[in-house]
Amino acid sequence: QGEKETQQKEKAKKKKPKLFNKFDKGIKAELEAAEKLRKKGKAEDALKAFEALVNKYPQSPRARYGKAQSEDDLAEKMRSNEILQKAISTYGEVASLPSVPDDLIKLALKRRADRQQFLGRMRGSLVTLQKLVSLFPNDTSFKNNLGVGYLLIGDNSNAKKIYEEVLNMAPNDGFAKVHYGFILKAENKIAESIPYLKEGLESGDPGTDDGRFYFHLGDAMQRVGNKEAYKWYELGHQRGHFASVWQRSLYNVKGIKAQPWWTAKETGYTELVKSLERNWKMIRDEGLAVMDKGKGLFLPEDENLREKGDWSQFTLWQQGRKNDNACNSVPKTCGLLERFPEATGCRRGQIKYSVMHPGTHVWPHTGPTNCRLRMHLGLVIPKEGCRIRCAEETRSWEEGKVLIFDDSFEHEVWQDANTYRLIFIVDVWHPELTAQQRRTLPAI
Repeated sequence: QGEKETQQKEKAKKKKPKLFNKFDKGIKAELEAAEKLRKKGKAEDALKAFEALVNKYPQSPRARYGKAQSEDDLAEKMRSNEILQKAISTYGEVASLPSVPDDLIKLALKRRADRQQFLGRMRGSLVTLQKLVSLFPNDTSFKNNLGVGYLLIGDNSNAKKIYEEVLNMAPNDGFAKVHYGFILKAENKIAESIPYLKEGLESGDPGTDDGRFYFHLGDAMQRVGNKEAYKWYELGHQRGHFASVWQRSLYNVKGIKAQPWWTAKETGYTELVKSLERNWKMIRDEGLAVMDKGKGLFLPEDENLREKGDWSQFTLWQQGRKNDNACNSVPKTCGLLERFPEATGCRRGQIKYSVMHPGTHVWPHTGPTNCRLRMHLGLVIPKEGCRIRCAEETRSWEEGKVLIFDDSFEHEVWQDANTYRLIFIVDVWHPELTAQQRRTLPAI
């Protein structure tokens, strides 16, 4: 059976797509002359030639497709969204002409959906993908792409239905498996997601080798206490998705210093650290006053990182933007921070108070980017029971002292004290990023 399937797959690979219907075979020489121009990279000339053919033979699917491809090439060359929009329309016209070969419809609509997504026209691409699925209901690859289309607009429940359909038709489809597992994991069905993510990655099918799938499979395994997690992290690292087994952020700048724990001197931000440590009581007292007003301003952690417990945050800056409303409650603390653009201007981080109550365990997790370092200033620290592990080293907070770690490395927190723990978190740009990078890296 397996061998037969492989032979069929090989055959399928060798079969050249049929792009000419009966009519187009009759004008093949003219079509091929125009295509030759396009293949040579002469997009403008090719477009003129195909436009002439479309005017001469409006019923020719191959001429229309050539026009679309030439517009597509020209859009790329001129970096023009306007021309790309034309190409998208022309690809759509191909499919509505009479007696178009199936292979040509597939190529035209697939490219149309792809270019629509490129322009951020997610709804439009969904319509195109739905059309492909309705024309070719037995082709699972179109269903798989439609599932991605739904995921791109955040419609997980429709995506889930699609992948269920695919897996009913093709139970070993690796692409459908990883995406289905990804959706289950997002629904917090941790144990259920594991076999799908794992078998999907093991399939090696195109589209499965993505860092997010290794990330979520390892995370799911860690949460159910399966030690195999690190095997998958190691594999993800070997495949180039993670900087190392411990450092698994996905939005990275290559080549900057990577270590879990830092000293103030190593960061070069000694003035900021001194200033935080000198003023820790003022920062603490302003934070406590906010806590006393009631829980309203502290918001619960919402990234599904807790196994159990109570953990809330009160944010002053995020993505380099000041929350004026919050700063009105802690004016001195915000005034102090205004002097340190490495923190307030860190568009890949936050500045916030963090309160954690007894009985809290935060799962091992990894921040999104290696572009920041995270400072923790201890404000109210119980005598014992509070600790943080980053990679393979575990430390504890002290009141009035700053700890600095790189949260792109795996870290985990325990709060087993008998009273709350309050710290102040300040993210700063990684010291090795240039001024240019600090200005231009997109916010996270």
